[in-house]
Amino acid sequence: MARKKSSPFEDLIEIASKLPWQAGVILALVSFLIFHFIAALPPPSFVAADMKNLGQTVGSGMVRQMLITFSMFLQYIFPVAFLLGAGISVFRRHRQSALHREVVNNPTRTALESISWREFEGLTAEVFRRKGFQVIERGGDGPDGGVDLELRSGQDKYFVQCKQWKVLKVGVAIVRELYGVMSAEGAVGGFVVASGEFTEEARRFVEGRSIELVPASTMLRMVKETGGVPVTLTASTAIPSCPKCGSPMVIRTAKRGGNAGNSFWGCSQYPVCKGTINT
Repeated sequence: MARKKSSPFEDLIEIASKLPWQAGVILALVSFLIFHFIAALPPPSFVAADMKNLGQTVGSGMVRQMLITFSMFLQYIFPVAFLLGAGISVFRRHRQSALHREVVNNPTRTALESISWREFEGLTAEVFRRKGFQVIERGGDGPDGGVDLELRSGQDKYFVQCKQWKVLKVGVAIVRELYGVMSAEGAVGGFVVASGEFTEEARRFVEGRSIELVPASTMLRMVKETGGVPVTLTASTAIPSCPKCGSPMVIRTAKRGGNAGNSFWGCSQYPVCKGTINT
């Protein structure tokens, strides 16, 4: 899907809208202070100089004056764009919270399939936010875009790919693509969240890798588990370290045995390290 061409002003708004609203407010304040400082600088003054350095003096003076002139406008344009983006972020958070409540009241697969792919991404963002992660909505240009969400917990980052497919099972190509982005950008773990199911090939691919497949049943359980008040990320809710090797841990789901279907923390270095912690 081709992306609609946008202006730099619209791009600034979009950037801020995908961040927590507090970040948009901070960006607005910082950008105002920087450009206001430049705009308040005294204009360049030209003093007598030998002909050898005259061109360099005039050139640097023109650059300085251009920076001052542009900053007189940018000191207002940037803050306004960031504040508008922060407002959109607040509205989006409100909508995601309302959608989360709707699914809590109707925790069925039909509820997941009846919403749009963009709403499914928003619902997923709200679930992870309520689990204590800081969520950055990267978003693709369509229902099959790249990394949709970036999760932050301290210095660790996790990537999330959302697939709201009503008919097809999510195959190994999607999971492999996410794994490649994780390796390229240094993410310690990843999640592929679907409104349906995964192919057996996709399930085999994640074995021994720090990727968690989240089918519809697991997603609905996570929605129900986060149906209370959103949590704040603290030392007690942050991603734990492996008790055996100290590596970051990722949420996994037991596939067999008496705990089948239950979530637990597993070491991101599995199968090299098999440390676990109960959630």
